[in-house]
Amino acid sequence: MIRKKQDCQIEYREHMRGGDGTVKLTGFISGPEELCGKGRLFSRITLEPGCSIGFHVHEGDSELFYILRGTGIYNDGGTEVTVQEGDVTICPAGTGHGMANRSDEVLEMIAVIVYA
Repeated sequence: MIRKKQDCQIEYREHMRGGDGTVKLTGFISGPEELCGKGRLFSRITLEPGCSIGFHVHEGDSELFYILRGTGIYNDGGTEVTVQEGDVTICPAGTGHGMANRSDEVLEMIAVIVYA
């Protein structure tokens, strides 16, 4: 199966997880069945300058971010760490994270959520 770019769903979330601004999500899958029931999200996330995803805890699933471009401030369980292109963040089940774009450039990342 092939899903063309124009067939990917785009969603905008205001104040995602209590964060600032509007986050753009470009979904690559149409549902968990496309991940063989092993996860629920495979998306490109775009954070404009000043936008963020608020801190939240993952229960029953884990989330990974792969930074495509830009620089972000990753909240790793309460510790803020600068991440940039090529970095990978891993938030295991039972732990929390968040991401903020405090730069003047767009931050883009791939996000995957898999079930624990």
